[in-house]
Amino acid sequence: MYSFFFKRVLDFSISFVLLILISPIFLGLILFLTIANNGKPFFVQKRPGKKEKIFSILKFKTMNDDTDANGELLPAEDRITTVGQIVRKTSMDEIPQLINVIKGEMSLIGPRPLIIGYLPIYNEVQKTRHDVKPGITGWAQVNGRNSISWTKKFEYDVWYVNNLSFLLDLKIMGLTVKKVLQKKDVNLSEEVTSEYFNGKN
Repeated sequence: MYSFFFKRVLDFSISFVLLILISPIFLGLILFLTIANNGKPFFVQKRPGKKEKIFSILKFKTMNDDTDANGELLPAEDRITTVGQIVRKTSMDEIPQLINVIKGEMSLIGPRPLIIGYLPIYNEVQKTRHDVKPGITGWAQVNGRNSISWTKKFEYDVWYVNNLSFLLDLKIMGLTVKKVLQKKDVNLSEEVTSEYFNGKN
C-alpha cells in the first residue's frame, strides 16, 4: 500500500511544502546562476525514469558553457562557476528536482536517475532499478556513493527496490540530512565525479 499510494502522497506533499518554504533561496539561486551562466540557471537533461520512461531532469546549472579555440567545451573543473561550487558542495543543485517529484516523474527517495547511455549495458538484475521512480537521494547515496564501485551501487539500488518501505525511506532521508549537515559526501549525482559506467566496473 505504501509504495502504490502513500509514497506518492508524501512525495507530493513534502516537495510542495519544501518549495514554498525555500522559495526565497530558490529564486535567489535562479538570479545568481542566471548571471553566472549567461542567462541559463537550469541544467536540463533527458533521463530514464520508472519503466525506463524518459523525462527531463531539472538541476541548477553549476558550470558555464565556455569553449576553447576549437569550439570544444573546456574541462569541467574549468567551467564550474564560483556560485556553482557553493551550490554543488551543498547539493543545492538538486533543489529543482522537487519540481520533477511534484510532476510525478521522480520520488524523494529512490535510485538516482542516470544517463540514457547506460540503458543498453545494464544486466537484467540492474535493470530492476527502474521498477520504481528514481529519487533525489537513495540507498546507494547514503552508503558510500563515490567510494564504491558502480556494481556495488547497483546492488544497493536493487536491494532498495526489493525492500522498499516507509521505514527504509525515513532512514534514508535521515541519513541524507545528516550527510548534508556534515558536508560529507553530499553531492548526490554519480555522474559528477564517478568514472563512466561501462557495464563491468
